[in-house]
This record gives sequence, C-alpha cells and structure tokens, in this order.
Amino acid sequence: MKSSTNSSNWKDVRAKLLSKEEDLESDMRMDIMSELIEDRNENSISQRKLEELSGVSKIDIARMETGKTSSQLDTVLKVFASLGKILAVVLFRTRASLER
Repeated sequence: MKSSTNSSNWKDVRAKLLSKEEDLESDMRMDIMSELIEDRNENSISQRKLEELSGVSKIDIARMETGKTSSQLDTVLKVFASLGKILAVVLFRTRASLER
C-alpha cells in the first residue's frame, strides 16, 4: 500500500516538474541505460573493459549509467556496438497521445 502512495506522489511530482515530452525523454533515456547496464552485467563486463572495447572513457560510461550526463547518440551507439548490440527505435507514442 505504501509503495503505491509513493508511486502516486512521484508521478505527481514528475507531472509538475516535467512537460509530457520531457517525461517521455526521461523514460526513454532510463530504458536505454537500463538495457546497457543489464547487458554489461549479464556478460560480466566491467566499465573498464567496456572502455577498452568501445573507446568511450570509463568516466563517461559511469556518467551515462548513472544519468549524470546526456550522452551524444554516437557515444551511445559506440558502447552498444562494442557489446554486439544495435539500438533500434520504435515509435510507440504519437504527438497526439502526448497532448492528452
């Protein structure tokens, strides 16, 4: 019960602080970084090893994973490519759905 109250409160705070577009962008960034972290951990690849594989500094990888930076798309693509992954974009919300 308590968690649903907290969840509700967080949704209210997000709604007040972020536009619908910003909220969607935040969710997408979180989904992408969660996938990166999950894949890296499942394959027992350290941030240091990922630096060697991708050419992206360990510091930048750590910042990406913690959300302390909004990385350039080419940087994200380098990291995913070094893990043997591609980044696919699926448009699941339209502008009309954002206006609701």
